[in-house]
Amino acid sequence: MSGSAGLSAEDLELMALLLEEAGIEDAGPEVIRPRPQGARVPLSFSQKRLWFLEQLEPETRIYNDVFGRRLLGPLDAAALEAALDGVVRRHESLRTVFVEEEGEPTQVVLPDSPVRLDVRDLSGLPEEERMPAVRRIADEVTYRPFDLARGPLLRPTLLRLGEGDHALLLPVHHIVTDGWSQGIFWRELLALYAAARQGHPSPLPPVGLQYGDFAVWQEEHLAGGALERQLAYWKERLRGAPTLLALPTDRPRPAEQTYRGASYDFAVPEEAAARLGALAQAEGATLFMAVLAAMSALFGRYTGEDEVVIGSPIANRTRPELEDVVGLFANTLAVRTDMSGDPTFRELLRRVRDAVFEDFANQDLPFEKVVEELRIERSLSYNPVYQVLLVLQNAPRPQGGLAGLEMHPLPLDHRKSKLDLALTVFAGERGMLAGWEYSTELFDRETVVRLTDHFLVLLAAVAEDPDRRVSELPLVRPEERTRVLRTWNAGARDEPFAAPVHALFAAQAARAPDAVAVAHGGGTLTYAELARAAGRLAN
Repeated sequence: MSGSAGLSAEDLELMALLLEEAGIEDAGPEVIRPRPQGARVPLSFSQKRLWFLEQLEPETRIYNDVFGRRLLGPLDAAALEAALDGVVRRHESLRTVFVEEEGEPTQVVLPDSPVRLDVRDLSGLPEEERMPAVRRIADEVTYRPFDLARGPLLRPTLLRLGEGDHALLLPVHHIVTDGWSQGIFWRELLALYAAARQGHPSPLPPVGLQYGDFAVWQEEHLAGGALERQLAYWKERLRGAPTLLALPTDRPRPAEQTYRGASYDFAVPEEAAARLGALAQAEGATLFMAVLAAMSALFGRYTGEDEVVIGSPIANRTRPELEDVVGLFANTLAVRTDMSGDPTFRELLRRVRDAVFEDFANQDLPFEKVVEELRIERSLSYNPVYQVLLVLQNAPRPQGGLAGLEMHPLPLDHRKSKLDLALTVFAGERGMLAGWEYSTELFDRETVVRLTDHFLVLLAAVAEDPDRRVSELPLVRPEERTRVLRTWNAGARDEPFAAPVHALFAAQAARAPDAVAVAHGGGTLTYAELARAAGRLAN
């Protein structure tokens, strides 16, 4: 599951009220203005990171994204192409390329050129082969490298599956869009498609701001006191924080990330989700904070650490004039959770609530800038600061369908993972739907399934009694506990050893210190040498 919403609308409203009460105000200009005609357009901080990664690995595909829908009903392909063309004409970011001028990357908006819809007919395939073919083509068009300097960075593809049955794929590079932008894209596509079918002009108002206007403003806004204030906050916030969440993995961490991944979806029962939401509300928190606290408790138990750092992407559209602009605004907060003293879950939720409020008040500083300024040691084998992510999906989602069509989510395989683990949660009226993206270099599917079950057991316990201490929260179901403690130990010896193993070893080392205890790879260790090595390790 992909997206970059992070905090929900509920979070944003509550935080805005609390920040206002606390007297925290933004020192920058209240309104972002259109840039002067012909002004050079720099890359935003988030774009710079992606651009530099592309220069280091020109064939990388990790930031190639795809979003799509299944369209059921009579489709007017010409009207759809016209609607796509209309959206691209409205938003400069979808016509932008990235070139180097005097050693610096610059955004260049290409002139309007008609969007061409790549149409492929799969209706001749047997029905059971059509969706596998959709997934293969989605991989083909998505993971073909984009040329950032030439474009285009959007490849609309329409697959005909049968009469009144189509799949629309929209592969795009992340440097020009984010999860919130996808909602804008679909909303405008619906309106323009309906108008094109009827031969009417666009019903949409003119676009006020473009992404380039934001990039120019960001460079100016973060060049002064705002940057220094927020940088000082994050330096203090992350000082001494653990740099690696050492989760138990199925394989050693590779020397360099491959970004190979997979996904696993699951559901949180309605009753547990409702109680968790009620608990959050009672504590002046939000569902996002409650889930984040539960994740922190789970991973704290897994690692035995008192601190856990979890990333969370935020829409980063703190100004109303940016709500309808397509582009890469999303930023990431690194939320550091303190679990020292074995708090109750209720107390842990309060700690998370306070931490998120403070972090949110300093969200303008791009995460890439935080890492750069803190001089955090980089490793090719894991993401800096956080390796686990939580996304609460709240980006605007299209309602209904294209005129005369039903529109449904298009299930596509997720075969990449930028992090060790990323949890995406969709909160609805009947519980929560969620899914992990996980690194297949580190985890087997069975391990992720087991982790999910532990998480669900913990959530149920928290919903039942939030005043239990984190160390007391169960992670396994009674049947699993019985299997581990009794079934797997059913073959134990009736006669116990006369002495514990370490005592038997010490006695043998005393009897025959020069005898070979271990032989491996052409080398040997005597009992005396092994005893000394074991003693050093124990000390």
